[in-house]
Amino acid sequence: MTEPTDKAAPITFDDFLKVDIRAGTIVEVEPFPEARKPAFKLKIDFGPAIGVKKSSAQITKHYGLDELVGRQVVAVVNIPPRQIGRFMSEVLTLGFPDEEGEVVLSAIERKVPNGGRLY
Repeated sequence: MTEPTDKAAPITFDDFLKVDIRAGTIVEVEPFPEARKPAFKLKIDFGPAIGVKKSSAQITKHYGLDELVGRQVVAVVNIPPRQIGRFMSEVLTLGFPDEEGEVVLSAIERKVPNGGRLY
């Protein structure tokens, strides 16, 4: 994943509202050995209005399969689906790079309802 080296251009509040960032709970995790970079296949429950969506996440460095189910994550849910091999990733799970560029998931401090929107 390419990281921006400079600060992004300013946006308006209306631009921010176009990005639909929601809380969801990981309900299923599978290895994704056919991915070019090490990754997991996630199924994330975003509540009744959005449902369960799939995401490919390059988070294998810091997370194991057994510790992800039940964890709440943050994802962009209105991004176009992306074909990754034979897997269709429907949402973009968000995180930050550590010192070595490995993904650390964005954390939710306290449990919130699935589907809650970031504002």
